[in-house]
Amino acid sequence: MSLASLARRRAYLLSRNLSNSPADAFKYSCSLTNFSRGFASGSEENDVVVIGGGPGGYVAAIKAAQLGLKTTCIEKLGTLGGTCLNVGCIPSKALLHSSHMFHEATHSFASHGVKFSSVEVDLPAMMAQKDKAVSNLTRGIEGLFKKNKVNYVKGYGKFISPSEVSVDTLEGGSTVVKGKNIIIATGSDVKSLPGITIDEKRIVSSTGALALSEVPKKLIVIGAGYIGLEMGSVWGRLGSEVTVVEFAPDIVPTMDGEIRKQFQRALEKQKMKFMLKTKVVGVDTTGNGVKLTVEPAAGGEQTALEADVVLVSAGRVPFTAGLGLDKIGVETDKAGRILVNERFVTNVPGVYAIGDVIPGPMLAHKAEEDGVACVEFIAGKHGHVDYDKVPGVVYTHPEVASVGKTEEQVKTLGVNYCVGKFPFLANSRAKAIDDADGIVKILADKESDKILGVHIMAPNAGELIHEAVLAINYDASSEDIARVCHAHPTMSEALKEAAMATYDKPIHI
Repeated sequence: MSLASLARRRAYLLSRNLSNSPADAFKYSCSLTNFSRGFASGSEENDVVVIGGGPGGYVAAIKAAQLGLKTTCIEKLGTLGGTCLNVGCIPSKALLHSSHMFHEATHSFASHGVKFSSVEVDLPAMMAQKDKAVSNLTRGIEGLFKKNKVNYVKGYGKFISPSEVSVDTLEGGSTVVKGKNIIIATGSDVKSLPGITIDEKRIVSSTGALALSEVPKKLIVIGAGYIGLEMGSVWGRLGSEVTVVEFAPDIVPTMDGEIRKQFQRALEKQKMKFMLKTKVVGVDTTGNGVKLTVEPAAGGEQTALEADVVLVSAGRVPFTAGLGLDKIGVETDKAGRILVNERFVTNVPGVYAIGDVIPGPMLAHKAEEDGVACVEFIAGKHGHVDYDKVPGVVYTHPEVASVGKTEEQVKTLGVNYCVGKFPFLANSRAKAIDDADGIVKILADKESDKILGVHIMAPNAGELIHEAVLAINYDASSEDIARVCHAHPTMSEALKEAAMATYDKPIHI
């Protein structure tokens, strides 16, 4: 069909259906836009332009295309997946798994009757496996873009108007991408600390910690959050002496207090050391290693620490540098987060924001849900994300996963509640595989039995938590979980038993 014929057919169908509802006309317009996308020139206006190809951005772009919207995604890295896939979630989980296998071989295999004359770390091979996983997944997203007909522009995008983005392409040129709706999905960046310069060699961010050329004898981690504890675990398993320095009085401050204490004890058994309520006041890199000067958070006597490598893991901040937000008047808060309403719209009509650049948990899966909901709103549908029901996971060993309220939060709300717990020491599958360090804890409203929060510490807590996520999203009671038949023997039975302990009594303890 010629372009002229296609245009005439489109005009005819639109005029024929304008007598129907505006929604029907929009549907026809989107359908024909989708059909003609392959013939569109680069100068044509997009229905949706996404700046950023991370978990929030690429998911938003694919969903928009699936809904029949002409879509372009702009990504400055030249590879899709953002921080998560390239230098975050995925490579860290690859190294966590590989290092855990080594740790099991050196610490646990013999008790299972599997013995080796020697076991050694081949770090280049471990890194190659990690890189292969990342490469395969990034290419997979590009394949999804092609499948769904998402236009992909590699370059750094910045606003020149609320409907136009100038892109400095990686090839050295420039282009302007026009869009009726523009979604900012540029993610976050490493939070720097005053007086500490990250060189990604001796003083590293999580990015550098994923690419060390040798196992450091001594590693100091500044920050006891998710990322710091995960990367500390990787190198600790491979032989590093790991010390975690944390300004706050507790590790992972957002975690349920009771679970946190058990988690810290588990990490200490793995020889991870903690210096809590401690701040770094000086850094010296003049020698071969790194010397840190620390003192109590409240002030006091200073202490010197030495390390081969220091990992700065003090959190992340929204990445909006160079976007030209001030040029179009997009409002941000004091933390640099873009302010949006419940439909992800900024104060500038037609400009949206999702993921780490807006308030809410800085998690890849939260960004994905933001992306889907945002695009559904743009397409005239309904979208929704409840940040109180987004799960969080620390991928150490054991893992810690949670959803909903902590016990401290429930107490603050003044809600009368019940608590049910079940240790994995009483779970048959955990005992059978000799990996029973952990617990399930459930909080439920005392009157209605509605589940308020679930917290799990277990080898595979990140997988177990999703039964609880589903239950919380559907306002289930602890009895609802307790009366569901769980296969035996499984780790999931611990969740059932904890639910039984919440509203009645468990069987196996």
